[in-house]
Amino acid sequence: MCGILAVFGCIDNSQAKRSRIIELSRRLRHRGPDWSGLHCFENSYLAHQRLAIVDPASGDQPLYNEDKTVVVTVNGEIYNHKELREKLKSHQFRTGSDCEVIAHLYEEYGEDFVGMLDGMFSFVLLDTRDKSFIAARDAIGITPLYMGWGLDGSIWFASEMKALSDDCERFVSFLPGHIYSSKQGGLRRWYNPPWFSEQIPSAPYDPLVLRAAFEKAVIKRLMTDVPFGVLLSGGLDSSLVAAVACRHLAESEAACQWGSQLHTFCIGLRGSPDLKAAREVADYLKTRHHEFYFTVQEGIDALEEVIYHIETYDVTTIRASTPMFLMSRKIKSLGVKMVISGEGSDEIFGGYLYFHKAPNKEEFHEETCRKIKALHLYDCLRANKSTSAWGVEARVPFLDKEFINTAMSIDPEWKMIRRDIGRIEKWVLRNAFDDDHKPYLPKHILYRQKEQFSDGVGYSWIDGLKDHANKQVTDLMLMNASFIYPENTPTTKEAYYYRTIFEKFFPKRLFDRFPVYEQNAARATVPGGPSVACSTAKAVEWDAAWSKNLDPSGRAALGVHAAAYEEQEDIKSANVMKGPSHKLQEGIVEKTATVV
Repeated sequence: MCGILAVFGCIDNSQAKRSRIIELSRRLRHRGPDWSGLHCFENSYLAHQRLAIVDPASGDQPLYNEDKTVVVTVNGEIYNHKELREKLKSHQFRTGSDCEVIAHLYEEYGEDFVGMLDGMFSFVLLDTRDKSFIAARDAIGITPLYMGWGLDGSIWFASEMKALSDDCERFVSFLPGHIYSSKQGGLRRWYNPPWFSEQIPSAPYDPLVLRAAFEKAVIKRLMTDVPFGVLLSGGLDSSLVAAVACRHLAESEAACQWGSQLHTFCIGLRGSPDLKAAREVADYLKTRHHEFYFTVQEGIDALEEVIYHIETYDVTTIRASTPMFLMSRKIKSLGVKMVISGEGSDEIFGGYLYFHKAPNKEEFHEETCRKIKALHLYDCLRANKSTSAWGVEARVPFLDKEFINTAMSIDPEWKMIRRDIGRIEKWVLRNAFDDDHKPYLPKHILYRQKEQFSDGVGYSWIDGLKDHANKQVTDLMLMNASFIYPENTPTTKEAYYYRTIFEKFFPKRLFDRFPVYEQNAARATVPGGPSVACSTAKAVEWDAAWSKNLDPSGRAALGVHAAAYEEQEDIKSANVMKGPSHKLQEGIVEKTATVV
């Protein structure tokens, strides 16, 4: 992953402003430690921090067209760049970078080329001929992008909000699948797949079609000029990624440079479920496996740094990001710069354990659509920022556009969890790779129960986080939480603790004349609402018991997870919120209208 920063319409174009842009871009250097670039044109700046994955020798950014009238700064990978170059025979390319096609596609097709890109990307492009610019983000939001506005009328774009928070009056998360055009003056959606409308599909389930689509998605992501590996937790998704990569690595260009034995990586507390399962899968696939350990205390010690990098106070994201953050540091120390990971499968196939309670196929499908649309706020954010914190790029084949279209066109009746006929969560995916003649995985791994990453690294990890938070946050602090944090008020001590850390890095601001808080732009980029086992708020309605046990852990899926919480466990914090001053708070704290 790289880090990009772009600013348009600055009143000040002095040397001091240039130095400020360089300083802000430097805040993104962890994402791209290999090189820095800056292009200035009148009142516009395009900056780049590069992580060199494809064409490390000549692909420095910003990138240009032939006469340098079109300038682009890109974070991401364009997997079909070679096919696109074939359509641009009349254009002269300066580098072997996969991202250079963006400048030439713009020249050839104007602003409507974004849908031609197959990959993960966020980019900003300046056309110096008419001083117009565009910015775009990939279909699902695998790569992060934020958009902000300065008091001088300037418009800002950056990979992380830490590059915007001090200089923008307001900023927001740039919507996935959208493009911003200065000519048209706003955002429009370029990604319009059939599933986006949430209409119920009716295509029959064909396991071989689904298998082929996923294998194609993995093969695409073997495009690299640097050492790489697979994040292997031993669960279904990461194990399938590793299995498919192993089958096709020898025939890839990457094998010519780095050999045909796949490297795999896993982290956990000693004795954790993931470590055991990952080791078994690695032995079966004969990968070169790297096993890392961390302690609960080491994870707690890293929390502040984790929250600074991932830029959220969402509980489940922080729980899962911390071990991933620690693992990425170890991976980078081995000289590896790119990893392939299994994010997205649970959203597409209804793999979270709460899907066991989906009342019908219509609600099942609608929930998967909601989950995919929100991925940029949760798992995509975690996978990208946890790895990018150490200059490692994460690729996610389950979020391939073609694969999503294939998987989301299946009649959701096939995805429904039916214990009576032996269909567990993600049965359609498991069955697609259940090949007795040439097995991809051992049967018991292929049919292992879903384990969320924050659980699989060791159940004592989450328990340890809760214990630590309980020591830091008093009952009185939680009781008065709505006064301190009126937006997305934390309802547990763990959530309150994470919020205090987040606010330290992205502090609130006060109106000059009124004794009320201005809504914090950074705070507003984080989603809220009730959730159980990573559900949306809507799905909480599927089981009345869940409203009493709102926790993002898979163990909160009472009656489903093999190691589920006791029904009354972990409700203590919620009871604190029902203290004597709770009704007083409700009466006093009226949510004032705010502009985010």
